[in-house]
Amino acid sequence: MSTRLSSLPNSRIVLSAEVADARAAGQAVVALESTIITHGMPWPKNAETARQVEADIRAQGAVPATIAALDGKLHVGLLDGEMERLAEAKTAMKCSRADLAFALATRRTGSTTVAATMMAADAAGISVFATGGIGGVHRGAQDSFDISADLEELARTPVCVVAAGAKALLDLPKTLEVLETRGVPVVAYGTDDFPAFWSRSSGLPAPYRLDTPEDIAELLAVRRSFPGHGGVLVANPVPESAEIPAGEMAGIIDAAVAEAAKRGISGKDVTPFVLALVYEMTGGRSLDTNIALVRNNARLAARIAVCDARAGMDATP
Repeated sequence: MSTRLSSLPNSRIVLSAEVADARAAGQAVVALESTIITHGMPWPKNAETARQVEADIRAQGAVPATIAALDGKLHVGLLDGEMERLAEAKTAMKCSRADLAFALATRRTGSTTVAATMMAADAAGISVFATGGIGGVHRGAQDSFDISADLEELARTPVCVVAAGAKALLDLPKTLEVLETRGVPVVAYGTDDFPAFWSRSSGLPAPYRLDTPEDIAELLAVRRSFPGHGGVLVANPVPESAEIPAGEMAGIIDAAVAEAAKRGISGKDVTPFVLALVYEMTGGRSLDTNIALVRNNARLAARIAVCDARAGMDATP
């Protein structure tokens, strides 16, 4: 659809016609980040994957809403030309909460991280979001204080994030500890283990487990009944057929993280650098796994959103 509709108090946020119509009808909508397009995969695989993910969501009965900053507006739902433009962009900003206003004010092309996507989704009235893996506490954070804004956003913004756990290059025990401290429920889907992005298990137990989208939707409904609540993290393990076992990945990740430190790479540049190096070291297998887990998360998020929307309609007098 080429028509756009801005139906929100914030004139900087523009909904695509498809997303606006779905919101008005109370239909299920799933937010999608765009950093995976600009910083997570090479062209043209990034555009192909983005379209596959959107198709996966539609196949489950929900409407996809990929989010990005373009021409001074925060677009919630991208048209084909906008998706191509973003996928081919060479200098797109990687926007977290701290960067989004700057990108919009300066009319920079910007992709949204987990934190910025949650912020935008909540403003647009979207309560379920699918991504690959969240950011977290980086290794050596006791010295660098490098902790992703994703964790703070999960604590403050009432959006359900479906991810394959946190990215495996992080300090996962500390990441789980921060989430617990900040009051974020971490629920593994269909497993007792907390997944580690490319691997189905990190070796750490998941705080909670639920086995159906209906049960997760019920959790979201109960969570909303408390004022000032934050988000929920649903940790969905990568399909077994696409997994790279944790034992195989450990040495590769350690080497990639060490190389980033050796080169003085820090902050928001660490993750894309490590992902690119891991891609090289695995001969491209990590990208195939990344695509599989993103699509898997999108399908689950869509099923949760459908259940959540249905429950909302049933509760309407």
